[in-house]
Amino acid sequence: MCKVWLMTSELVRTNILSGSPLEPLRGYARAVQVGNHLAVSGTTAMNSKGEVVSPGEPYEQTKYILSSIKTILASRGFQLADVVRTRLFVTNISRWEDYARAHREVFEPIRPASSMVQVVKLVDPRLVVELEVDAIKGAAEVESVSLQY
Repeated sequence: MCKVWLMTSELVRTNILSGSPLEPLRGYARAVQVGNHLAVSGTTAMNSKGEVVSPGEPYEQTKYILSSIKTILASRGFQLADVVRTRLFVTNISRWEDYARAHREVFEPIRPASSMVQVVKLVDPRLVVELEVDAIKGAAEVESVSLQY
């Protein structure tokens, strides 16, 4: 882990490294925490051995990724209910219902802000989804407001 003191405040930046061989190659961390905010990098359905889980399967890959993200959140004392934003990068938007079903199964009671965008391809052609999340510790209490516009 790497800690960097910010000059203007008492906040500490903690880089969370997973040991993935891609992290040093690209120069990124699996997640970065600053205070009560945790940003999780794009996460795919690749296991710790570098193997693609459920090749080409949108629903199964999304479920696997969400499970991985839950583990990352818990490692820093966050819970799924602290997630305020998700971003899904998918290779086939026509399968959006499969990605959405796995997302909904986890986030229906939480309802974070979310985007789903089609991309041309991911780092391995068997990967069909990459997911990022932002979480704020203590944001678990939910109040829903309906807007008219």
